[in-house]
Amino acid sequence: MADLGHPERQLPPVLHVAGSKGKGSTVAMLRSVLEAAGYKVHAYTSPHLVRFSERIRLHGSLIDETYLAELLEEVERVNADKPITFFEVTTAAAFLAFARNPADAVILEVGMGGRLDATNVVARPLASTLVPISLDHMQYLGNTLSLIAAEKAGILKTGVPVVTGLQPPEAMAVVEARAAAVGAPLFRRGVEWHSTRGAAGFRYEGKRALDLPFPSLPGRHQIDNAALAVATLDCIGTFAISEAQFRAGLAQIDWPARLQRLTHGPLVMLLPPTTELWLDGAHNEAAGRVLADWAADTARPLDLVVGMLSTKEPERFLAPLVPYAQRLRTIAIPNEPLSLSADIVAEAGRRAGFKDVAAAASAAEAVRDLAGHRPERVLITGSLYLAGAVLAENG
Repeated sequence: MADLGHPERQLPPVLHVAGSKGKGSTVAMLRSVLEAAGYKVHAYTSPHLVRFSERIRLHGSLIDETYLAELLEEVERVNADKPITFFEVTTAAAFLAFARNPADAVILEVGMGGRLDATNVVARPLASTLVPISLDHMQYLGNTLSLIAAEKAGILKTGVPVVTGLQPPEAMAVVEARAAAVGAPLFRRGVEWHSTRGAAGFRYEGKRALDLPFPSLPGRHQIDNAALAVATLDCIGTFAISEAQFRAGLAQIDWPARLQRLTHGPLVMLLPPTTELWLDGAHNEAAGRVLADWAADTARPLDLVVGMLSTKEPERFLAPLVPYAQRLRTIAIPNEPLSLSADIVAEAGRRAGFKDVAAAASAAEAVRDLAGHRPERVLITGSLYLAGAVLAENG
């Protein structure tokens, strides 16, 4: 950052989002609400699904790829072959873009952890938002919830409010201790703010009270993410947003591969016309429980196509889904060196409790096999990298 002239010190007001499950969705909701209220918003997320430019949004649109290439070349030139990671290069390019293009807000999603994340060079964001913390990236962040929470809480800054979603007690204790140590005021769900689900939406109560619709992204977990986004904007009070604008923003969220129903393309054509095909990037135990909740709420028979990275724990991810899924087909993630083999994921599925399990050579082969059983719903899941490959393949 110093070699680039410290662009991280020249950003529009920053909202910093960390945690384990729901970061990207919460960022998308924050962006949608702010844009519905007329604000210009930059956003930085990862990973991308199909195109690298998905990681950087300027004023609500994906960054122009020619401009992005120029920024990446500038970062490479200034870095002068010194050691640097892929994510650091990406973050540096994003910060240059954000610093050079005026906006009302920047929303930054932590890549992994928080304490040592490249996005954590921002000294004083408007708010630090923590989505639920769970066991994830254990080979890098630690093998206990307390250790992982300590890394996530590393984004807390003196005087910057901390907005938290529902947290396990073990994780919340670490966050509260870190907040006290650095002097960061807490805005906690269940203490300083509350959200209750109704028949047609949810009620938010914090510094203000709002009756809001369910977000456009399906799943009960997205209601929690929506409430956290609302709480973040309510806590800081920087942006003037009416209840109507909150409602409009939650009704038009753009965030692919989060329980996204696919309605056209080659994979859809392989299935009977009455079969629904869904796609989700879930990849850890907590996400498996979220998908299980969705399956329970919708109460329709479900079949799975799953591919996962070697950095994940497939048995833990699959176990919550056993009561709700009839058949499991496993695949390797195309063109991904860190992908687990289809056979390894299949064996993990059997250990988790699935009875009808088979490995397949591709998503198309897996879907074609399931089509013979005339399923009601098929869900492709296990990795955002797999989701990206499916979106690219399915047109």
